[in-house]
Amino acid sequence: MSDDTVVVWDESLLAYDLGDHPLDPVRVELTIALARELGILQRPGVRLVKPAPADDALLTRVHDPRYLDAVRIAPRDPLFAGFGLGTSDNPVFDGMHESSALVAGASVTAAEAVWRGAARRAVNVAGGLHHAMPARAAGFCVYNDPAVAIARLLDLGAERIAYVDVDVHHGDGVQQIFWNDPRVLTVSLHETPLALFPGTGFPDETGGPDAVGSAVNVPLPPGVADAGWQRAFHAIVPSVLRAFRPQILFTQCGADAHRVDPLADLHLSVDGQRATYLAFRALADELCDGRWVATGGGGYALVEVVPRAWTHLLAVATGAPLDPATLTPPAWRELAAARRPGFDVPLRMTDDVDPGYEPWQPTGEPDLVDRAIAATRKAVFPLLGLDPHDPRD
Repeated sequence: MSDDTVVVWDESLLAYDLGDHPLDPVRVELTIALARELGILQRPGVRLVKPAPADDALLTRVHDPRYLDAVRIAPRDPLFAGFGLGTSDNPVFDGMHESSALVAGASVTAAEAVWRGAARRAVNVAGGLHHAMPARAAGFCVYNDPAVAIARLLDLGAERIAYVDVDVHHGDGVQQIFWNDPRVLTVSLHETPLALFPGTGFPDETGGPDAVGSAVNVPLPPGVADAGWQRAFHAIVPSVLRAFRPQILFTQCGADAHRVDPLADLHLSVDGQRATYLAFRALADELCDGRWVATGGGGYALVEVVPRAWTHLLAVATGAPLDPATLTPPAWRELAAARRPGFDVPLRMTDDVDPGYEPWQPTGEPDLVDRAIAATRKAVFPLLGLDPHDPRD
């Protein structure tokens, strides 16, 4: 296996543009620009690869052919309605099929590079559209690129794929698509569905009748900051991954759990997000011989957060992590200010937060995070042969 890292990128990925909408492609443009200015994309062993669009054969591994027809037709029909399209969340836009298929193709390119051994790790920051359903657009997502890429890995012979989603919103589309497939473990940490879209992701959602224990959900209360979030992550994710023994790790790294994100209510820092990426790499190294595919996802603090978070992701995936105290380059600050006048442009790659945490213990007076941890462990750990009360599991 090559020790290279593939970064799937082409400016044409910015065409996934829903117009005057929170999911603004400027966040991806500024991520790539920041990573380039900091020299991350020029590191030895980093290969930029242009994506090809996913064809219908790939897309219909996940999506209904009638839905593909609707995505193609909708921009040409001013009276079109249905399939979740034409809503405020998922407005119709020109080139919708082509740009959505390209995002899906980029994640497939990343997954194939890792599975075939052309790279140890691969990243598609434009991907992570995890809400799209087989026959319906949802949550800003037209085609579900993580699910399409995972389906491709299954077709290539993968038998155990772990998908871990740290977007602030539940990874509902990916969970539903693989709900009854024991070859795919879906894990999602998210703000409680009692408070946030899409209203799913409770601990008792543990997989279909042929795949009991293949879905793991960790809903967290509003206001959780780095220490609580990291405690929940480390109390659940390493254990279920070790029990599942994945051949490849696929992560959705939405940045919208940050404290200043306008669409949600968790209080993470960029430093905490960086710590999660380091944990992902360590788990991939421990369990999958380093095989790790990462995508972006949500994130609506377009200048203040997303470019820094995903630049940290790219740094971790391509080699040495960035020192959090690193200054953002002046040229990038000028670009960000020009692209989004009036936005606060960060001067450093840190929020000056220590993302340390106290490990979970089943004793003492539990707070709301501990209750969430206990609920998830009670629901799913026995299904995976783990003891929900033993902190060593």
